[in-house]
Amino acid sequence: MGLHGWNRLPRVLVVEDDAALSDVVCTFLSGEGYDCVPAFSGTEALLLAERAAEKGEKNRPFDLVILDLMLPGLPGEELMGRLRAAGVAAPVIVTSAKSAVTDRVGLLRLGASDYLVKPFDLDELLARVEVQLRDGARPDPSAGTLRFGSWELDPVARTFAVGGEPLRLTRTEFDILAALMRDPNRVFTKQALFELVRNEEALTEERTIATHVSNLRVKLRASGTDSYIQTVWGIGFKLQM
Repeated sequence: MGLHGWNRLPRVLVVEDDAALSDVVCTFLSGEGYDCVPAFSGTEALLLAERAAEKGEKNRPFDLVILDLMLPGLPGEELMGRLRAAGVAAPVIVTSAKSAVTDRVGLLRLGASDYLVKPFDLDELLARVEVQLRDGARPDPSAGTLRFGSWELDPVARTFAVGGEPLRLTRTEFDILAALMRDPNRVFTKQALFELVRNEEALTEERTIATHVSNLRVKLRASGTDSYIQTVWGIGFKLQM
C-alpha cells in the first residue's frame, strides 16, 4: 500500500462494538502498516479522540477514524457530530449495514468522508483507507498559500481561514476548496472535482460532491463568503466574487 512519505505509522481509531470484527479489522490493518486503536463504544471513542486532539502531535492524534453506526452509549450518528465539534478533523469512514442513499448523504452532511456498507471486504476497506490518507501522506512542500478574496488556504499545513479567522473543514471539503482555489477561473464538473479530491476515478454518485459543496456553503455563510462558490447549472462549480 502507499505509505511512502509517512515518517510514522498512520494512526487509525477503529470504533466497533463487535469485538471479533474489531479484532479482525485491527489485525488486518496492522499487518498493512497502520497503528490501530480500538474503541468499543461511542463514549470511549469520543474520550480517546478528545484526548488526542487536546494533546496534539505529542500524543500522535488520529489520522483516520473507522466508525460503526450501531454503538452502545453514543450512537455513531451523534458521535460523528461530536467528533467534529471536538476538533477531530481526521477523515472518517463510516461502516454500516444501512445502504440507503439518504443514510449515506446524511452522514456526509455530518462530516463523514466515506461510507462502506457491511458486510465489507477487507481489501475494499484497505483501498478506502489508502484513498483517504494518500494526499496527507505526500504533502507538496513547494505548494504555496492560496488566496481568493478573504480566503487563505495552506495546502501543506492544511489550514483554511476567512478574514484571518480559522475555519474547520473536513478532508473532502478542504480538498474541494484547494482544487477550486488553484484554478479559480475554471468551471469544474462534479466528476472532475471528485477525481481530484479522491485521486481516483469517479466511482460514486456525482451528488456526493454537491453535498460537500452544500456543507461548505453552510460553514461559510456566517462570513458572507458562501457566494464565492458559484453553481454553473448543468456543469458544476467555479469561484467568483
